[in-house]
Amino acid sequence: MSEKTGDKGETGHEFPGFDPKSVEAYMVKDPQALTMNFARALENLGKAASEWLGPRERGEIDDTAVNPLTDLVKTLSQVTEYWIADPKRTLDAQMLLFSSYMGIWTRTLHQFSGQPVGPEPETLPKDKRFSDEDWVKNPFFAFLRQVYLVTASWAEKLVNEAEGLDDHTRHKAAFYVKQITAALSPANFAITNPEVYRETVATNGANFVAGMKMLAEDIAAGRGELRMRQTDAAKFAIGLNMALTPGKVIAQSEVCEVIQYEPATETVLKRPLLICPPWINKFYILDLNPQKSFIKWCVDQGHTVFVISWVNPDERHAKKDWEAYMREGIDFALDTVEKATGEKKVNAIGYCVGGTLLAATLAYHAQQRNSRIASATFLTTQVDFTHAGDLKVFVDEEQLAAIEKQMNSVGYLDGSKMATAFNMLRASELIWPYVVSNYLKGKEPMPFDLLYWNSDSTRMAAANHAYYLRNCYLNNTLSKGEMKLGDRVVSLKDIKIPIYNLATREDHIAPPKSVFLGSSMFGGPVDFVVTGSGHIAGVVNPPDKQKYQYWTGGKAKGTYEGWMEKAEETKGSWWPHWHAWIEAKDDTRVPARKPGGSALNAIADAPGTYVLERV
Repeated sequence: MSEKTGDKGETGHEFPGFDPKSVEAYMVKDPQALTMNFARALENLGKAASEWLGPRERGEIDDTAVNPLTDLVKTLSQVTEYWIADPKRTLDAQMLLFSSYMGIWTRTLHQFSGQPVGPEPETLPKDKRFSDEDWVKNPFFAFLRQVYLVTASWAEKLVNEAEGLDDHTRHKAAFYVKQITAALSPANFAITNPEVYRETVATNGANFVAGMKMLAEDIAAGRGELRMRQTDAAKFAIGLNMALTPGKVIAQSEVCEVIQYEPATETVLKRPLLICPPWINKFYILDLNPQKSFIKWCVDQGHTVFVISWVNPDERHAKKDWEAYMREGIDFALDTVEKATGEKKVNAIGYCVGGTLLAATLAYHAQQRNSRIASATFLTTQVDFTHAGDLKVFVDEEQLAAIEKQMNSVGYLDGSKMATAFNMLRASELIWPYVVSNYLKGKEPMPFDLLYWNSDSTRMAAANHAYYLRNCYLNNTLSKGEMKLGDRVVSLKDIKIPIYNLATREDHIAPPKSVFLGSSMFGGPVDFVVTGSGHIAGVVNPPDKQKYQYWTGGKAKGTYEGWMEKAEETKGSWWPHWHAWIEAKDDTRVPARKPGGSALNAIADAPGTYVLERV
């Protein structure tokens, strides 16, 4: 495009509101180099396709076992049926969308012609995916952005206003629409993303060559499934720059290793501390590095810390169920703590699903008059699953039957399945930005310890995972007092010990409303605390970082929203508040203890061997 002189205005542009210089970054400078790089990128894409097809042709992967598209189509068809059943309803829905489009078209024409552009509707959401200035300044990209945001909001509104849907179907429909709109964002495509477009022109397509090479490598790493890299994994190694707190593995069962950490103080609290982490991912989220380690911080405060490191199960563990994880995990660890220290009373911490198992174990212990756990701390733990969030989308009778069939065929659920489910909860942050950056821009992700841990997924033993999904997410038996564990039916009301129940305000996995409701299920005193941020960052928040905040407000009565309105906010980490709570129960101190004491010999150095097994 060239400038003209004459009577078209001072700039001489055919479109006064459009500066030709603004498209210079989008003009191809070397077509030959671009063509050559496109050919190389297609070659790498072919390698990626081969990596994907190979395991399927060899029968190593069966995609027909669980097909989420079937449930998606079935669910969204119910929404569609409502809107097309009445012609007037159909017309109203169409007019709502087209009127929005007309407003966008009018603003775009004004932008091209140099006329004042009317403000965007206040209902148009802000979205950090569109942070590049050309999403606003360039009429083409501005048009795409606005049409996308309006269409996405319209689709969500159709789900919310569809009548005759049961709660679970509406929840699934809203979730699926969110996944579809996240995938169809113009930010996810090379031609419609200004940053990718400019990168392609600037590198003559070398970005696609690097990106398709990474795609092939990531599918190969996943043995036929896409294992999308979110960090530079080469920069991390467990035991070298992660999970560094000194300690020893002092006991081992078929489902776990028990680690005791070296003391860092001359005296320690008399009551040892036993941590039961989730077996979905690995325990070292609590020991990422010395600066972020909750475990090290507890040791520095004078706790004798024991941690359960769960096995990464395979076909040998297929029959290990919830009860096995209780007996060979928590009970085994309690026996180990007593042998190593001589103490019959411990403080226990359960994190996420590890906390759910701990709560069920406490209920079982209460019926047996087993009082070895003197206090319990639950971190982002659900015991009632009424408000369990978007993970409930994946759990209904039909989907569970398919998952169980798949698990029973191999003895476990592959870790990539759970990793994908968790990433889908925040697809616009945990999936598509990496697709764009890795495969379209061709850029290696930056090293980030938290995302390395997130990618270090674990398998789930078939019997244990099926029990968890059915008893917790599907039937909610623990909070109803209907969970069968061993030879008993357990009730949370039997748990009378003091409880510190921590929720995180932005949690997508254990929503704070769900944790709040669970607080009322216990039979003893419960201190409910809410911390800022989400499921991981809210928990792993060292005091010296001075990040986030936490809220306290007494008993969890009424509604979560009502409790938060009256709660007292304190800046910084919840860790010192929790430690003071522990010491208030019993601050008696004794000489520091060495791992294993005089009764148990060290099997291995921390972090042990189970944690090293990768999927």
